[in-house]
Amino acid sequence: MIEEIRISSLGVIDESVLELGEGLSVITGETGAGKTMLVTALGLLLGGRADSGAVRTGRRGARVEGLVTAGPAVAEAVEEHGGEVEDERVLLARQVSAEGRSRAFLGGASVPASALGRVGSALVAVHGQSDQHRLLRPEAQREALDAHTGAALAQVLQRYQVDHARLRAVEQELREVLGSARERAREADVLRLGLEEVEALDPVAGEESDLAAEEARLGYADTLREGAEVAREALSSDQDAPDALGAVAAARRALEGVREHDPEAAALADRVAEVSYLLADVAADVASYATGLETDPARLAVVSERRAALTGLTRKYGETVAEVLEWAREASQRLLLLDGSDDRIEELRAERLGLRRRLAADAAAMSAQRAEAADRLGRAVTAELGALSMPHARLQVTLDRTPDERGLELDGGTWRFGPHGVDDVELLLAANTGSEPRPLGKGASGGELSRVMLALEVTLAATRPVPTFVFDEVDAGVGGKAAVEIGRRLAALARTSQVLVVTHLPQVAAFADRHVVVRKSSDGSVTTSGLEVLDDAGRVQELSRMLAGMESSDTALAHAQELLDVAQEFAHDAGPTPSR
Repeated sequence: MIEEIRISSLGVIDESVLELGEGLSVITGETGAGKTMLVTALGLLLGGRADSGAVRTGRRGARVEGLVTAGPAVAEAVEEHGGEVEDERVLLARQVSAEGRSRAFLGGASVPASALGRVGSALVAVHGQSDQHRLLRPEAQREALDAHTGAALAQVLQRYQVDHARLRAVEQELREVLGSARERAREADVLRLGLEEVEALDPVAGEESDLAAEEARLGYADTLREGAEVAREALSSDQDAPDALGAVAAARRALEGVREHDPEAAALADRVAEVSYLLADVAADVASYATGLETDPARLAVVSERRAALTGLTRKYGETVAEVLEWAREASQRLLLLDGSDDRIEELRAERLGLRRRLAADAAAMSAQRAEAADRLGRAVTAELGALSMPHARLQVTLDRTPDERGLELDGGTWRFGPHGVDDVELLLAANTGSEPRPLGKGASGGELSRVMLALEVTLAATRPVPTFVFDEVDAGVGGKAAVEIGRRLAALARTSQVLVVTHLPQVAAFADRHVVVRKSSDGSVTTSGLEVLDDAGRVQELSRMLAGMESSDTALAHAQELLDVAQEFAHDAGPTPSR
């Protein structure tokens, strides 16, 4: 239930606070006084689209706050978003800047506007004149029937929609697999050729560097041998020519001869001895290296050919042999997938068949439930229309199906289907005795549409209870006795829910438990004092203004008092509004 709405700088409203309570609250006022802005404010609180054009001229931004009673489900949602619930109440807030930026708050926590929408949908149902036109759309009529059908249908529908979404995904994948058969065959051939090329060469990660080193050694074998021989002779000559080992040996002998006379000379002798040993080892290694260097043109050709083959692979499949091997691994997996496409096609076809069978079974179950509920809904709304001064009107809810050779097979036919089954739901209205039922868009006037929508809402209130209903001039096009009956039904609805009505009809306003009038100040703005909760005398005057445009006319005042008396008699006969 909405306990309070506070509005700042929204449209013609400068600063206003509206306190609400249980039962039926009506809001009246002259045209342009800002009545509908209250509905706009509610729309913002419920996560609706923010319009910078609604910000009051000259102000930096508008703000709307709403204090609502929070049941367990709402409290849980608030806490999930980091907000706080105090004394079973939660504060909703929305800010809109003149530049168009918007911020939303839930229980003091900053949240996306969609979070307000999810919470608000469980709290408030808003109906405006546009809802009359919405009621003409087939999907809105189906939604009304489904709401009346109840939880059993909702459970089947949820399962059906999961299968329906999966069927669409399966069919999309099947189209892609079948449609790309030629491309897949070409891709598989390319992959096979590449894998055969890699497999034939059987490369080893890192071998390209080893082959490069071996090729260089074989290609320069003569040059390397010549250099090694020169180095060997310089280190240890087989002839009488001076060499490094001989020179070091002479130096060692010279120092050994004097080491006993000076410790430093002895240390130098030891170091020269180490050099002698090292030179001997190096000389032996150089000799061995020179001996091992052989010219092998056959091996050189093999190595060069191997390197060229590896270069061909790396040019096609990767920068290095390691990358080529990784490509081969991925290509093998892709080829398995491509070769398994035929199996995948069969799997998808089998899954599609199973899904269509389940969808057909659930669609048949939903059709049966809707058919039973259609009769109940038609009779219930017809009874409500009788109470709304349409005693001869009859509402009929019809179910139909459209043949489609690609549709679902059930009940001996093949029918077009969608996310909600195979049923086309249509509301037909026979406004008078003897007239044939016709679609609402063809057989109902604006006033009759208003009453049909209200009758539907009253009927559905028992199956989808909402704490608060808001009606924004849904009584347009209605007058006289019908307006009185609309007031009665709104008052009846207010016994189980909070009802807020923006109206221009005195016959409706007379049934209010709380009557709020919006008054313009002299400069055209609405201030905190512009919203006034009327007492009995004030209500008579406001109803008089609404009836005749004159607040002091004795005739209008008498008529206004008569309206209030009728409403009070209705409230007395119906009993007190129950506490919630």
